[in-house]
Amino acid sequence: MSFTRKTSVYRYLMDVKERRGAGFLVLMDPDRSSREVVVEHALRCRDVGVDALLVGTSLMMRNEFHDHVEALSESVDIPVIIFPGGKSQISEKADAILFLSLISGRNPEYIIGEQVRSAPFIKNIGLEAISTAYLLIESGRMTSVEFMSNTKPIPSDKPDIVAAHAIAAEIFGMKLIYLEAGSGAVQPVPDAIIREVVSEVNIPVMVGGGIRDAETVAMKVAAGASFVVVGNHLEKSGNMSDLESFVRAAHILQGS
Repeated sequence: MSFTRKTSVYRYLMDVKERRGAGFLVLMDPDRSSREVVVEHALRCRDVGVDALLVGTSLMMRNEFHDHVEALSESVDIPVIIFPGGKSQISEKADAILFLSLISGRNPEYIIGEQVRSAPFIKNIGLEAISTAYLLIESGRMTSVEFMSNTKPIPSDKPDIVAAHAIAAEIFGMKLIYLEAGSGAVQPVPDAIIREVVSEVNIPVMVGGGIRDAETVAMKVAAGASFVVVGNHLEKSGNMSDLESFVRAAHILQGS
């Protein structure tokens, strides 16, 4: 399935999973790069076969979120998906938004509060919302999302607890599970957790945080991840050269 701005992003992602074995997405943080650099990186992503771009940040230190989303949408013909850090990170220029609920935590603001405040705007602008269960997994250090959400991650040696949350998400009718180690995580989400979740649910699993090489991308896909996300690593000088190997590692059905 080729992507156009009228294509359902969720259906497109499911097609990517079917044709390529797994998808590879790049997360871009408007707080960490200029608009020009973000567009330059996006063009590189498109050229090497990245399947979609995520856009999001923890703080919004600069009032440029909408401008970045618009610039990306105008520059590349792959989906631009909002990965929101809060209700203020919504733009009609995006192709979709991951409608996240941080169900691993017990802070109601990030389970339902932010969602209720943002839902009317998302509906009014006609933005495709992909309901996503967001599960924070302990990664060896406190990450930005842990601090900002005031929630505890699920211990990395408790795959059964993670799986129980994922089962609940599927029963709720959510379309996607996002297993998150966090930006700058010391360790990525363990393969044992991915395998346990995949064995218990029938909805796609996305994995991000702490992934720094193609071998780790391949391991997450082998464990059952439908999509792998890398952001922080690629923002560092020189690391964009790793991008093509990351894409190849995710696309296990080569040539599709």
